Amino acid sequence: MLAQKTIAQETQCYHCGDELPKSPYVLDNKTFCCLGCQGVYQLLSSHDLSSYYAYNDVPGQTQKNGAQHFEYLDEPGIAANLLDYSDERVSVITLYIPAIHCSSCIWLLEHLHKIKPTILQSRIDFLKKQVVITYKNQELSLRQLVETLSAIGYEPLISLQDVVKKQKSDHSERNLITKIAVAGFCFGNVMLLSFPDYFGITNLDQEFKSFFGWLNLAFSVPVVFYSGRDYFISAWNNLKNGILNLDFPLALGIAVMFIRSIAEILTNTGAGFVDTLCGLVFFLLVGKWMQQHTYHHLSFERDYRSYFPVAVTLMEKGRERPIPLNELSVGDRILIRSNEIIPADAILLKGDAEMDFSFVTGESLPVKKVLGEVVYAGGRQLSGALELEVVKPVSQSYLTQLWNNEAFFGEKNRIRTFSDRASKYFSIVLLSIAIVAAAFWFFKGDTTKAIASFTAVLIIACPCALALSSPFTLAAVLSIFDKNKFYLKNTAVVEELARINTYVFDKTGTITNPDATGFSFEGRLSGEEKQLVNDLAKNSGHPLSRELVKWLDRPAKYSVVKYMEKVGRGITGTVNGNTLKLGSASFLGLEIAATAPGAVVHIVINEQYHGFFCAQQQWRPGFKDLIFKLGKDADLHLLSGDQEQDKQSLVPFFPRTQQMHFKQSPQNKLDYIVKLQSSNRKVLMFGDGLNDAGALKQSDLGIAVTDNINNFSPGCDAILDGASFHKIPQFIRQAKDAVKVIHMSFAISLTYNALGLYFAVQGMLSPLIAAVLMPISTVTIILFTSIAARLYARKNQLL
Repeated sequence: MLAQKTIAQETQCYHCGDELPKSPYVLDNKTFCCLGCQGVYQLLSSHDLSSYYAYNDVPGQTQKNGAQHFEYLDEPGIAANLLDYSDERVSVITLYIPAIHCSSCIWLLEHLHKIKPTILQSRIDFLKKQVVITYKNQELSLRQLVETLSAIGYEPLISLQDVVKKQKSDHSERNLITKIAVAGFCFGNVMLLSFPDYFGITNLDQEFKSFFGWLNLAFSVPVVFYSGRDYFISAWNNLKNGILNLDFPLALGIAVMFIRSIAEILTNTGAGFVDTLCGLVFFLLVGKWMQQHTYHHLSFERDYRSYFPVAVTLMEKGRERPIPLNELSVGDRILIRSNEIIPADAILLKGDAEMDFSFVTGESLPVKKVLGEVVYAGGRQLSGALELEVVKPVSQSYLTQLWNNEAFFGEKNRIRTFSDRASKYFSIVLLSIAIVAAAFWFFKGDTTKAIASFTAVLIIACPCALALSSPFTLAAVLSIFDKNKFYLKNTAVVEELARINTYVFDKTGTITNPDATGFSFEGRLSGEEKQLVNDLAKNSGHPLSRELVKWLDRPAKYSVVKYMEKVGRGITGTVNGNTLKLGSASFLGLEIAATAPGAVVHIVINEQYHGFFCAQQQWRPGFKDLIFKLGKDADLHLLSGDQEQDKQSLVPFFPRTQQMHFKQSPQNKLDYIVKLQSSNRKVLMFGDGLNDAGALKQSDLGIAVTDNINNFSPGCDAILDGASFHKIPQFIRQAKDAVKVIHMSFAISLTYNALGLYFAVQGMLSPLIAAVLMPISTVTIILFTSIAARLYARKNQLL
C-alpha cells in the first residue's frame, strides 16, 4: 500500500494531483506540476499549515490557470454591493468558492487567520460551498482578501448577479424547520401524557386525567395555529379559486380533530384526538421538508448576469481603471484580456480577436474578428489583449436581448403532480361519505352518533399517508439521482420527467465530448515527422494543441529551441534540427482555401508544406445507445447553432433529417419548442449554454448538461453532470417507476382509510384506534416508498 502511494506521488503533483510534466518542480523532496502549486505549498508551510495535506491526498486545486485580475474590488461602489456588513472597523462578506470539496478545504479555510492575522473569523458552509469571512477593513482590503484566497487555490466566483441580485437567504426553509421542531416537541409531550389512556389505566385520579387533558389541549394550540397554519391558508386560497387540493381535506381533518378534542376535554367525555392531531401535523411537515429538498450549492435560476464579470477595465488617456459594469457607457474604450468576456457590443480597435461564441450562439469554432468589426457581447477572447469601443449599453446588447423574450418573465406553469389531480376526487368522496354517514344516523334519531360519525370520517380519512406517499417516494428518487450526479430543482420534476414524449438536443457541449477531439490528417507525414509535431505542440497551451498531443499519443523525445507562439494563430520552433510551423494558413503564409469542416492545423517542416490536421467532433460516451433507447418511445430532435459540417455524421443517430436543424439562433430554438408544444408534445430540452436558455425555459423540462456543476449553466429544471449523460434512459425509467410506486402507496393508504372508515361510519372511532392507525399507516408508507424506490433503482442499475 505504501509502495502504491509512493508511486502515485512520483507521477502526480503533491498539491493538486495533476500529472507531472517531464521536468517537474521539486521542493522538500515533493514534486509539483507548476510553480503555482509549489508556491501554495511554500505559503502553507511558512505559516505552519502543512496539516492541510494530512486530511486528504492531493486536496489542492491546480494553479496552472495563472493570475486573475481583482483590481475592480478596490472600487468602493463594487465592494459595498458585495459586503454583507461593514462599519469603521470590520467587514463581513459571504463568498462562493466552487473549489470547496473535502475536509482539508474546511480545515484550511477555517485557519485563514494564520495566513492573514487581520482575518478575524471564517465560517464554512460545506453544502453551499460558501465561506463567511469577518476581517479588519482598515488593515485588509476586499481585493487583498480575495487575492489571498486565490493564492492558496480557493478563488471565489464573483459575477454580476452577486451585485445586481444578492442571493436571498432561505428564510422559508428555516421557518419550516422551526415549525417541525415545535410540532415534534408538542407531539412527544402529548404522547407521554396520553400513555394512561393507551394502556387503559383507569385508577388514575379524575383530577389528573382532567389536568393531562388540559395540558394536551395547550400543546395542540401552537401545533394548529403555528405549525399547521399553512395548510389552512393554502386550502382557503385554493377554495377562493375554485380548486380542491390535498390541503383541503388535511386542513378540514386538523380543524375537526381540534374542535372535537376541545369539546371532549371541556365536557369530560373523552381524551380527544390531540395526539393524532400533533402527530399528523409533525409527519406532514417532515414530508413537506423532504419535498422542498434542494441543492444549495447549485443554482437553477441563472441568467446572463451570472456569466458577466462585476467590473470591466476602462481605458482613459492611456491609463487603465476598473469600473462597475453598470457604469459602462456608449463610447467608452475598454480593455479585454485573454479569456475574459466581452460585456457589451463593441467595435474592435486594437488586437487580434479570436472569439469563442459557443456559449452564446452554439457555434463551436472560434470566430476571428478584424479591426473595425463589431464584436457582440458574450464572446470570450481566446488570444491576447484587445481594445474595444462600446457601441451599445450592456442592457441593450445582443446577449441581454436573449432574456427579453416573454419566456423569461413570470414563472413556468406549475407542474401538476398525481397528488394534485387525485386530491380533487378524494375531497369530494370524503365529504360525501361523511355527509351520508351523518344523515344515516340523524334519520335514525341518534344525533350524537350523527355528529360522532361525521367528525370521525373526517378525522380517520384525513389523507396523512396519502399526502406523504409522493414526497417520500420522490425524495428517495432525488437521493438516488444525486448519487448519479443528476440534480433536480424539486421533486415535482420527477413526475414531469415520466410524462415526456419528445426529446430535443443541442449539439455543441451537450452531445459532444469536451474531453475528446478526433483528428483526420490530409497530406503526408512519416512517423518521425509526427514525433516532431508532437514535441512542438507539447509546448503550447492552446486547447487545439493539447488535443492534438493527446491524439498523437507519443512521449516527448526531443527538446524544442527557438520556440515562439502567436496566441490563437500558431507556433514555431526548432526540433531536432528541423524548423517546424504549426497553425492557421494565414500564420504560415499559405494561400489555401478552407476545404475541410472544423478547426484546421497546417504543418510546415523545413519550409515544406506537409498537409493539415482537421479536428473532428467526438460524441459523448454512450450517445449511440442512448439515442437508440430513447427513440423507441419518443420523438428525437436536434437544434444546433453550428454550421452543417457534422450533419452526415449525425444521420445514424437522427435518421429523420427533417428533425435536425442547424444554424439555429436562440430565438429559432425557442420558437421550435413552442411549435412542438402546440402539437400537444411534452418536450424535454437538453442544452448547455446561454444560446439554449430560452428553449430550456420554454420547454416542459429543461436539463442543463455540464462537465463541472460549479461552472455557469443556464436557468433550468435540472443539472446533469456530463459524466452521467449515458444514464439518461435509466433516469427516465426510474422516474416512470417512481410514479408506479406513488400509485401503489396511494392504494396502501386507501386501504388504511377504508379500515378506519369501517369504525368511523358507525360512530365507534376511539382516540386509541386513531392513535394506532395514523402512525402505522405513516410508517408503512415511508418504509414502502423508500424500499420500493431503491429496488427499482437497482433494477435500473442506478445503485
